[in-house]
Amino acid sequence: MTNSIAPAEIAILLYPGAQLGAVHGLTDLFSVANLLVKRRLGDASPRIRISHWRGRDDGKGAERVFDSDPGAPGEPDFVIMPPAVIAPITSDEAAPLAIWLRERHARGTTLASVCAGAFLLGETGLLAGRAATTHWFYANDFAERFPNARVEIDKLLIDDGDLITAGGLMAWTDLGLKLVDRLLGPTAMIETARFLLVDPPGREQRYYSVFSPKLRHGDEAVLKVQHWLQATGARDATLGAMADKAGLEPRTFLRRFQKATGLKPTEYCQHLRVGKARAILETTARPVDQIAWDVGYEDPGSFRKVFVKVTGLGPRQYRQRFGLSALREATSLEND
Repeated sequence: MTNSIAPAEIAILLYPGAQLGAVHGLTDLFSVANLLVKRRLGDASPRIRISHWRGRDDGKGAERVFDSDPGAPGEPDFVIMPPAVIAPITSDEAAPLAIWLRERHARGTTLASVCAGAFLLGETGLLAGRAATTHWFYANDFAERFPNARVEIDKLLIDDGDLITAGGLMAWTDLGLKLVDRLLGPTAMIETARFLLVDPPGREQRYYSVFSPKLRHGDEAVLKVQHWLQATGARDATLGAMADKAGLEPRTFLRRFQKATGLKPTEYCQHLRVGKARAILETTARPVDQIAWDVGYEDPGSFRKVFVKVTGLGPRQYRQRFGLSALREATSLEND
């Protein structure tokens, strides 16, 4: 007996500069999921059809260059835009593929991106007014290029139904497992994650991201304050002191600072202080209360609340995951 239901097709788009490691990794992930489900449920089990697509030489859309079910009819149910190797795709490079992607989406295909693949998805215009994430390194560039999208950079994966975006360079594992969950069920997803020794979806990008302030905004008065904050670790950074440094009235400074940086001055200072605290937590065994004082917090309780707000983890949790002891443990496991 064979499965009479046509498998859902996941297409992986090999656009200019796409990372082939992610393309092949996703292919293997879906293949493993198919194998594990078949072992558990038999030949009649649901499965995923996997295909690779590349832009046509004539610039008119894309065509299959690999298919796990060659010759079978149908169009992709999902199209994945993997990470880019070095830099996001340009608007000119993206134009013909963006048209093809919009056409697929209009026919019911779900579009998904990983890391800088979000730039290709953004070129379709479909992210206007929609939540999206990309690699934290590209957050500012993405927001400038696609100002109508709602960038939520703290999230590693945003499943918005017909559009799915994943943030980090290796977040293709999170996206792949999310699609396995959708198509083959949660048991298949957990089995696949366990087999591949990867975490199931549910992490947050802010665990890993480094604060990258906007500096190319053209407001010299605000930039002067940013340089001062960086040099002083945002200690004694009252609104009055910052406004004086900028040579502006406080209300004018507040408005211009938020417009230029995307953050309120208080939020900006919190990110700077937490960034310094993260570095200390990663490289020393200094007590958390002492670190709070070192980065400018007189109340350790307030420091902990701000740290959780910015990173999603408490200081001790962060040290356990990213500190020297965690690094030594991971290194010893690799050498065993």
